[in-house]
Amino acid sequence: MRFKTLLLVTLACLGLSGCKWQSQPQDDLERIRESGVLRVGTLNNQLSYYIGSDGPTGLDYELAQRFAKKLGVKLEMQPMFTLSGLFPALKRHDVDIIAAGLTITPDRIEAFKAAPAYYFASQVVVYKKGNWRPRKPSDLALNKGSLKIVKGSSHEKRLLQLKELYPDLAWEASDDTDSDELLRLVATGELDFTVADSVDVALLQRIHPDIAIAMELTEDEPIAWFVNQSPNDSLYALLIEFFGDIQQSGELANLEEKYFGHVDSFDYVDTRAFLRAIEKKLPRWEALFKQYSNEFDWRLLAALSYQESHWNPRAVSPTGVRGMMMLTLPTAKSVGVNNRLDPEQSIRGGSAYLRKMIARVPDSIEEHEKVWFALASYNVGFGHMMDARRLTKKQGGNPDAWSDVKQRLPLLRQRKYYSQTRYGYARGDEALNYVENIRRYYQSIIGYEQAHSQPVNDEGVANVDGLQIIQAPQKQAGVLSEGVAAEPVSSNGKPAQ
Repeated sequence: MRFKTLLLVTLACLGLSGCKWQSQPQDDLERIRESGVLRVGTLNNQLSYYIGSDGPTGLDYELAQRFAKKLGVKLEMQPMFTLSGLFPALKRHDVDIIAAGLTITPDRIEAFKAAPAYYFASQVVVYKKGNWRPRKPSDLALNKGSLKIVKGSSHEKRLLQLKELYPDLAWEASDDTDSDELLRLVATGELDFTVADSVDVALLQRIHPDIAIAMELTEDEPIAWFVNQSPNDSLYALLIEFFGDIQQSGELANLEEKYFGHVDSFDYVDTRAFLRAIEKKLPRWEALFKQYSNEFDWRLLAALSYQESHWNPRAVSPTGVRGMMMLTLPTAKSVGVNNRLDPEQSIRGGSAYLRKMIARVPDSIEEHEKVWFALASYNVGFGHMMDARRLTKKQGGNPDAWSDVKQRLPLLRQRKYYSQTRYGYARGDEALNYVENIRRYYQSIIGYEQAHSQPVNDEGVANVDGLQIIQAPQKQAGVLSEGVAAEPVSSNGKPAQ
């Protein structure tokens, strides 16, 4: 009787929702909320996710942070070093989402669900400048050089389509490398051709200017996150809502502007010269930039100085500005600089003046974008910058978004626009080029550092400005790769609770 009673009680408990110890999450979203962690599979590269000198960064990383916040859970990034591990990990439920800048392809949406596209990129054939350039797909079938792509990528699928038209087309597909590595091999001459996304090429040209686009293989294609197909689409529905919200609010446009808004143009000669200067000139001044950067990233201060003087402490212009930061005499006096040709005084003064300019920028502008508005003000004048913001608002744009305001700066040269402004004519196009050049130099320094340094120590732990990055081994697709979790660190050096 006791046994029967216990059995009946147990069976009744199993049927009650209150018996949580036996219940299973009904769907992915419920399981994520129950665990309190969003696990995001990504690729360890310059656009999606990497650990820089200031901690984790990347477009997909920042988007994942926002989505985890919407869910009210912690974020766990699980970077993989090759594409081959991503979709198997998602299928096994080792990760909840793939956020890695991947193209929507028919075979992918047969097995998984794609979230709304958050940017677009075309597939391009890449070669090294100065070498033979294929100009149409049939040229690739001539097999005049080695062509290598990432196995299982959208690029391989496009080549398979072309092979039906050009049977002689041949290539090597590798599952132990990534697109960035193949682009670097092209830059060094170890590989003749590869296929990559246009955005990735534009970013890598900042540190490998010898890579060039031979031709496009596709029109712009949608890039999206992926989740598992499920009878209950609550996670998928929330992703649709999330991307709709950040699209409507302008937050998505701001993030895209932050990560690749500066790559619209590329100057081969200038980039080569800048990379040589990073190697030969920057080491001499790096300590001063770090000493006086204060709240700024020292690399931004260095980029500003290169734009002004090409890191020449004796630089003098016909208009009277001079020194490493090319300060005017009134500006120098306002920040306590007595000798503009003294490198230390100039860098200290330039940093102080930039701080003053940022303090004038309206607080309605996001912190990470204030510096671009401040630099535009430095070049064209604060009043003209505010004119550009007012013009942006009048035309239906967002006056607090650099991506919108920078489109209006060149209009300050045109009478039909500047006649309506408070401060009149201005060389707004020069201000735009000034700011975008600094942004490109800044990203080149970051990319150069990333290519020449290892931020994680032998024990798999990196401490960057109070952030502890812990490398945790994880099995993915039969290959040992590494998951990454970020934890805040308290003053005693231990993970904060």
